[in-house]
Amino acid sequence: MQKNPQDKKLPEIRLIKRQELWTLTAQGWVLFLSTFTASMFFVIAHLYPFLAVTSPIKAADILVVDGWISDYALEQAADEFKRGSYRQLITLGVTVDNGYYLAEYKNFAEIGAATLKKLGVAKEKIIAIPTPNVVKNRTNASVVALLQWITESNSTIDSINLFTTDAHARRSWLIYQKILSPKIKVGVISAEPPYYDPKKWWNSSEGVRIIISETIAYIYALFVN
Repeated sequence: MQKNPQDKKLPEIRLIKRQELWTLTAQGWVLFLSTFTASMFFVIAHLYPFLAVTSPIKAADILVVDGWISDYALEQAADEFKRGSYRQLITLGVTVDNGYYLAEYKNFAEIGAATLKKLGVAKEKIIAIPTPNVVKNRTNASVVALLQWITESNSTIDSINLFTTDAHARRSWLIYQKILSPKIKVGVISAEPPYYDPKKWWNSSEGVRIIISETIAYIYALFVN
């Protein structure tokens, strides 16, 4: 007797299934949470020193200063230039984005240079290099502008020290090294902030904002740029 095709059993539809699942025991959870907490404290304690790195090159030819940094940082940059044996000081910076039509200087390179002159750095030692306004990768654009000036001026430069603001240092150092090394050795000096305690940056909103934003920016520069 032939079976009617309509008598065939339809396949069973199952939306869930039973399976063995491994999970942590009470002791395992205690060990995991203890390790995680200790790791978080370690990262928090060492994050600022990692970002605000200072690793200068002795007897560097040029001191390169981010022109947009605050006056307190420019004061420290002026002191560094006077202490060192630098041939020149170069300021970099984009166009002023607030008060452009009222300002005497139209970009942060010129503002930084004028401030450093007021702080006692000899006028003939300072060179201001305006950098183009870009939507992203401003530091890259600054380094490219610096490299273009070096090429066009036929300057012989073996090493530079970059001077920038505290937690911004690690990211900038990375980008400068990517573009200039190994032809030009790059050191870095980070300014010490007066507005919050670097050893307890998590106790101030300014410190938290800076550290978190610079951490994200550094990771971006590390893997994207």
